[in-house]
Amino acid sequence: MDVILVNEQDQPVGTMEKMEVHQKALLHRAFSVFLFNDRGEMLLHKRADSKYHSGGLWTNACCSHPRPGEDTRSAAEKRLQEEMGIVTPLTKAFDFIYKASFDNGLTEHEFDHVFTGTYHGSIDPNPEEVSAYCYKPIPEIRQAIREYPYEYTEWFKIAFPRMELYLQTHSSR
Repeated sequence: MDVILVNEQDQPVGTMEKMEVHQKALLHRAFSVFLFNDRGEMLLHKRADSKYHSGGLWTNACCSHPRPGEDTRSAAEKRLQEEMGIVTPLTKAFDFIYKASFDNGLTEHEFDHVFTGTYHGSIDPNPEEVSAYCYKPIPEIRQAIREYPYEYTEWFKIAFPRMELYLQTHSSR
């Protein structure tokens, strides 16, 4: 699968195969989805152990890359359905750039578009993507990240406090 290479203003500068991008640590477009139930609890999922990096770690509802020519919000909604069996509208919250290296030699260097939404229906995760899921209150997640940071993905640890700030300033949750 090819991903979209971008500059620091998120302007496309080319495309490249996903694994090559992660081997070369090139900046590319990505998205992260944060979902909440009616009680304001955040949906977390544990990545399948077989994932190419960060397998077995907890993270937000869905993360992936839009394909060349694909609208980022549409891609996020599509992957959310493919990975978690969830169909719900998403709202753009914010974006950020991060870079994280992994033990297997791969590096995520992403311009991450963060979307949020509310969902209270059934969840049907794809076992190739997800090994477990749960809803947790924000304070409990904050405490767990502090006490057990090694159980969470690098991007989630960066995005979570930004999502907390976003919720404080943009939401009645």
